Amino acid sequence: MNRSTAEVSGISSLGFWLLAGDREYFVPFDDYPDFLQATVEQIYRLPTPSPTQIYWPDLDIDIDLGALEQPQNYPLAFKR
Repeated sequence: MNRSTAEVSGISSLGFWLLAGDREYFVPFDDYPDFLQATVEQIYRLPTPSPTQIYWPDLDIDIDLGALEQPQNYPLAFKR
């Protein structure tokens, strides 16, 4: 699987869709609340990722693609 490119394909009130390589993922704001305060521009702006990680430098947020593929293996713990 080629994951050398990634882009945000859409945003809704519940989250956004991320295309990485040949897969599409939904990133829910409930699971990733740091994106709630981000602007649309900040969510859409992401550089070429590493093969397994997507990073939003403007937000200092990164997501391992494994967490989107198998979220049960990556328990989330956010502090507000």
